[in-house]
Amino acid sequence: MERSQSTENLLPITSIHSGSGVEIAPDVYCYTVQVANVFFIGNPATSNEWVLIDAGMPHNANKILEAAEKRFGPEHQLKAIILTHGHFDHVGSLIDILEQYKVPVYAHPLEFSYLKGITDYPKPDTTVEGGLLAKMSSIFPAKAIDISAHLHELPSDGSVPTMPGWQSIHTPGHSAGHVSLFREQDRLLIAGDAFVTVKQDSLYKVLRQKKEIHGPPVYFTTDWRAAWESVCKLADLKPSIAATGHGKPMTGAALAKGLVDLAENFQKTAVPAHGKYVHTK
Repeated sequence: MERSQSTENLLPITSIHSGSGVEIAPDVYCYTVQVANVFFIGNPATSNEWVLIDAGMPHNANKILEAAEKRFGPEHQLKAIILTHGHFDHVGSLIDILEQYKVPVYAHPLEFSYLKGITDYPKPDTTVEGGLLAKMSSIFPAKAIDISAHLHELPSDGSVPTMPGWQSIHTPGHSAGHVSLFREQDRLLIAGDAFVTVKQDSLYKVLRQKKEIHGPPVYFTTDWRAAWESVCKLADLKPSIAATGHGKPMTGAALAKGLVDLAENFQKTAVPAHGKYVHTK
């Protein structure tokens, strides 16, 4: 495995909810590390086995695993890791976890060049319209990592290994191989960064975790047309519960209205007025 700035850079940005978690369903737990969310899939009432969705910010492996031990017990068994995509705030602690738990990592094949050390992500856009966090995004690493020995493709039929009842949905825009995860049974959506429930370019709102539906983080999104199409695809699912890579989970009328409004007004409310990736597609 090959590390890079994406797993090594310690970034001093932390929300008030860092280190806390919330149970979204009996078998879905959202845990916040600094300003990013990871998810534990597994019901501790029936098993100590679990699956990790995303791996959060760098240098948080011990916190993630301590939270898992608290939830599933000291004999907990991590079975697999699913990545919504490979940006640094979703793979930051991945290699540290894999050094302790040599489990398969599943991702969309369009993310593989970033996860095999072949291609770096496009650099964050510091010129994009947005708040202070967008302006300081030059400190966010875009370097590839290499986890080739653990990496597997998510099946093309939409099934999710080790997660029966879930489907993966290709939702590009924020990154080429971005996926969201949906469970029809309870209409629970894990959207990654296809949309988020906090204004991610605003440092104040990120630190305070003010809950509101927004498009994907502007400084890393490179294909706004695809991002809009992905939001429309997720809105059509009519999720009852949505949890995202940044911000608090949302339910009910606020989710339904917010997601429909985002899809219908995406160009006006989500797409920045200017930025180097805004008019490239």
